[in-house]
Amino acid sequence: MQKISLVLFDMHDVLCRYDRAARLADLERISGKPADDIYAAIWKSGFEDAADAGKLDEAAYLQGFGDRLGYPITRDEWLENRRLATIPMPEVLDLLAQVQAKTPVAVLTNNHILVRDHLDLLFPELFALCGNRSYVSAQFGAAKPDPAVYHACVALAGGTAAGTLFIDDSEKNISGARQAGLAVHLFTDAPSLAATLAHYGLI
Repeated sequence: MQKISLVLFDMHDVLCRYDRAARLADLERISGKPADDIYAAIWKSGFEDAADAGKLDEAAYLQGFGDRLGYPITRDEWLENRRLATIPMPEVLDLLAQVQAKTPVAVLTNNHILVRDHLDLLFPELFALCGNRSYVSAQFGAAKPDPAVYHACVALAGGTAAGTLFIDDSEKNISGARQAGLAVHLFTDAPSLAATLAHYGLI
């Protein structure tokens, strides 16, 4: 059996549920712009994809976000809005903690650097477990499913591609990780993840 020396978790819809509807409702409230228009301007325009790939620093990101929103959103307002979307999944966080007792763990999420810099506020339950071993794609200049981001993240976390198990809910991201040489698990629910972790002797 393949020896796993690092377990790499996705964040959204694995360790927490991402509630975009809550974000959009709040953004509609503070800007007066319809939620559908906000979604199109920010999430369907490629703006967030560019931020996830590290193409925008904090100032450019907040300026661009505000321009598309039609409201000059501050960093504190953005953080509070972003926090609304993060709903912890305790059963998976518990599995992460169990793995961490035996094997190094890390997190890789497609996100802007603001998420990493303020994870203690946005997702304190995860920060308490992983702290600085929670990585965002923007810090590597590429986003999942680009194989380069997996290699860069695994190296920074002190692992190897062949010795890493990657967990994500996206088939596209799983495919990218497999191309990068990682062992993979397509997340659907906590019981099936627990079975995979047990298979590798990680819990």
